[in-house]
Amino acid sequence: MARKRGRDIHGWLILDKPLGPSSTTMVNRLLRFFDGRKAGHGGTLDPLASGVLPIAFGKATSTIPYIMDATKRYRFTLSFGESRTTDDREGDVLATSDVRPSDEDIRAVLPSLCGDVMQVPPVFSALRVGGQRAYDLARAGRPPELPPRPARIDSITLVDRPDADTAVFDVQSGKGVYMRSLARDIALACGTVGHISVLRRTKCGPFDLSHACSAEQLGLDKTDETRDKACVLPVPLLEAATALVDIPALAVTKAEGKTLICGQAVTLAHLEGGVPDGVETVPLWRVMIGEHVIGLCRVAEGRLRAVRMLENHLFFGEQDVDYS
Repeated sequence: MARKRGRDIHGWLILDKPLGPSSTTMVNRLLRFFDGRKAGHGGTLDPLASGVLPIAFGKATSTIPYIMDATKRYRFTLSFGESRTTDDREGDVLATSDVRPSDEDIRAVLPSLCGDVMQVPPVFSALRVGGQRAYDLARAGRPPELPPRPARIDSITLVDRPDADTAVFDVQSGKGVYMRSLARDIALACGTVGHISVLRRTKCGPFDLSHACSAEQLGLDKTDETRDKACVLPVPLLEAATALVDIPALAVTKAEGKTLICGQAVTLAHLEGGVPDGVETVPLWRVMIGEHVIGLCRVAEGRLRAVRMLENHLFFGEQDVDYS
């Protein structure tokens, strides 16, 4: 989201999102709170979910797609015995079951839910059906039939069993996986029904809870009258390129970097830093001059071409840096 007025603020802020507000609500609050011009988040968390919510300001918004595509980790509690309209504790009860699976029953079904799977999204989701949000149709009493969608679930681990009615899981997954759907599907695979009662994201791409600040640490619990306006940014923002650290790095010289910035390709045979083995099998490279990330490139037909460049000012602005 962009604002007509505001300061130029660039970088990532990692919020430990509280329960209650939506991801978009938190982005808007931080944008106003810090008086920024432009911000966006790197992956939606439901209002009843907490945890790692990466928020990009200014130029960092150009790296949001790479966080959206990144691997994520979650911890959730599955409550057995009731399926609900929303697949979480907020919804109305749809069906009940007296079946309570054992730990062995649960572990036996988890491998079948991992890997590249087809997942039916929750009816109460932001997916568009005929130009309308699925949750709007569901609330209007016309829940849509949502087709299964491809999903990648790397691992599901049963980590705790507080009682017969609940089980706690750690999950690592790719883009677009619905934890509410996964909780529902685990229960169904165990011969019962269930819904997610607690959900927390612990990692999103390179960002985890160690990077995250709470709303209280950021001063979001204060009013304009009580907060210290001299300290608009209570924590330093992480550089935009921090979002790209999971992408393999490829070193180039300053001359090669300038060629890429200008939209021209660099022949691999001419790369002074050498070419790693299997360079053409990697879908995306994080191109670096020394310790500085200048952008993202792809390799095809023996040439390195720019996909998205971040540091044009290093070559053409007043802040030019000498890497020699």
